Amino acid sequence: MQNTNYIKNIALFFIVFLSTLHLPFSFGKSVLFNYHPVEASENSNITSDVTEVSRLYNQINLADAGLSLKAFAFAMTGFEKLKEAGKITNDHIISIVDFTRSSAKKRLFVIDLEAHQVLFNTYVAHGQNSGKEFATQFSNKPQSFQSSLGFYETAGTYQGKNGYSLQLIGLDRGWNDRADDRAIVMHGAPYVNEQLIRSQGYIGRSWGCPAVPANLCKPIIDRIKNGSCLFIFAENNSYLKKSAYLNQS
Repeated sequence: MQNTNYIKNIALFFIVFLSTLHLPFSFGKSVLFNYHPVEASENSNITSDVTEVSRLYNQINLADAGLSLKAFAFAMTGFEKLKEAGKITNDHIISIVDFTRSSAKKRLFVIDLEAHQVLFNTYVAHGQNSGKEFATQFSNKPQSFQSSLGFYETAGTYQGKNGYSLQLIGLDRGWNDRADDRAIVMHGAPYVNEQLIRSQGYIGRSWGCPAVPANLCKPIIDRIKNGSCLFIFAENNSYLKKSAYLNQS
């Protein structure tokens, strides 16, 4: 009997202990989830419910694909705000560019949130003045030849000097809202290929556009065009603490 009571007490202890681990996440979407990146401002807040974000992240197997929970959580926070504001009409698709990863890694993730599926996971270029292997410098200025962080709405397509291209509307004021002036679009590029990775360690760079492999350009663009969300992410403290889509209004 003494052994039985001992075992019951131990079991009760672990039940109480495990339940306390879930207390911060038990209040649903009415509670602000503070998701702080390394060295990010205390003002950067993830408003999506942490349990739901984590569940979705695991269901889609995004860790196996190489996308961090941090990048996904930030993306979903802005995505939800954009949906509430009526700025996203194709609301089951989200595309995430994770510039914390080397350009030698597949860092574009096109995700179907309803089907819980990664539709495309491939290489994507950054601007030539943003860095070589890694993108570390970002700008919203014309002729900067740098990538711009933040949330975009995908628009229509056209045939341009880079072939089949997707217009992007920059939604983050002060961070990417000059995308149209800068002709920042998604297009295919011959310099986004694995041969360059083998020869120099990283893919080629654009003038600021998120360029993708030429053979995947059309299927990717046709899947995400006309009103879906594209999020370009980096652990840039200034952006993370000032973006209207990642912080309280």
